[in-house]
Amino acid sequence: MDEETVQRLIQEKLADGRLPHDSIPRISARPGDGETCAACDETVTQAQIVVENIDDSRHRPMQFHVLCFYLWTVERARA
Repeated sequence: MDEETVQRLIQEKLADGRLPHDSIPRISARPGDGETCAACDETVTQAQIVVENIDDSRHRPMQFHVLCFYLWTVERARA
């Protein structure tokens, strides 16, 4: 999926609450293992790095591709 499409999807998810606007209390990164990216809804493969955001308010981790995590961070700051 191209960067512009992911950016629009993130904007939509921020607007309707599927992605939070809050600060990031804790993150970690590791090789992917088939997680679904919270931003683009595509699989994070073992050849990719997954960034995991531990969202204390929702009490559930959210996983992202590195680029998707970056774009989410940029869009949160812009909103």
